[in-house]
Amino acid sequence: MTTNLSAEEGKSTHEPTRVGDGRARARAFVRVQIQQSLAFVTLVVLLIFFSIMSPAFFTWSFISGILLSTAVIGILALGTTFVIVTGGIDLSVGTGMTLCAVMTAVSLTVWHVPFFIGVLVGVITGALMGAINGANVALLKLPPFIATLAMMLIAQGLALVISGVRPVYTSSIAGFKNIALGELIGSLPNAVLILFVGAIIAYIVLSKTILGRYTYAIGSNEGATRLSGVNTSKWMILIYTFAGVFTGVAGVVIASRLDSAQPQLGLGYELQAIAAVIIGGTSLLGGRGTIMGTLIGALVMSVLINGLRIISVDTEWQNVVVGLVILIAVVTDSWRQRRAGS
Repeated sequence: MTTNLSAEEGKSTHEPTRVGDGRARARAFVRVQIQQSLAFVTLVVLLIFFSIMSPAFFTWSFISGILLSTAVIGILALGTTFVIVTGGIDLSVGTGMTLCAVMTAVSLTVWHVPFFIGVLVGVITGALMGAINGANVALLKLPPFIATLAMMLIAQGLALVISGVRPVYTSSIAGFKNIALGELIGSLPNAVLILFVGAIIAYIVLSKTILGRYTYAIGSNEGATRLSGVNTSKWMILIYTFAGVFTGVAGVVIASRLDSAQPQLGLGYELQAIAAVIIGGTSLLGGRGTIMGTLIGALVMSVLINGLRIISVDTEWQNVVVGLVILIAVVTDSWRQRRAGS
């Protein structure tokens, strides 16, 4: 009798919880889809607007330039998505990308290491920066904003020191420029192909692997995840390290695209990457986000920036517009969170 009663009590206690959790997940899924749709509509509106403002907008040379700039922002945004889904932030991806570009260029032109090793040095540099960021956040319990702000300044300084405050040109390295500007598929630049491959990998990791599941779990409720027996510190370091790999890849791509490592480049890219992630529907509070949304957000940012240039908007006003877009994205995300909480 006691056993049967306990079973009935268990059903009455847990069944509503499962139903409630299912409804909450369904609502969260719908919100993400709505945000992605809004981002896509924004992209279409921008394309129509700039094509009306400038007939040159839809020429292949200009579209190719947009795709190339989307590749760098998009690769950075892919890694940033993982960090923001955990509820963190990474301000070091811009200058970190520059340091990775410098390390790649110096390895190839000064240290004369083999081609593959030089590229690998740049990627490993990004992964190492990510691991340090993750350790500072997970082990030292530093706020992600402070930890990555410090790394941003460190990376900026190291890039200037290692390069001697001068561009490091890679034109003497055969084939290096082809990493970004070569064309393996039709007339599509390789940098765009790298972005698509990176997006596929990021999608699989975020949605199909244990790393992705723990990324969402930590962002949703880190304390509950820890109490369930998960070593959240270890997984947080792995998440930041994985995000750092994308920073390294972006560094290699931008060095190849410019055929040089520019040590003073990088500041501002972190804001564009973060904006792309938020525009794509990833919540700044963590626990929600998709790779497809990030790709759409990266395209929105790239079309906006390049479109402003082609219609001859002054650089100062370009910064104002980009800043307003970031502000609107953050305000919209905050509004979504309040609606979800109510």
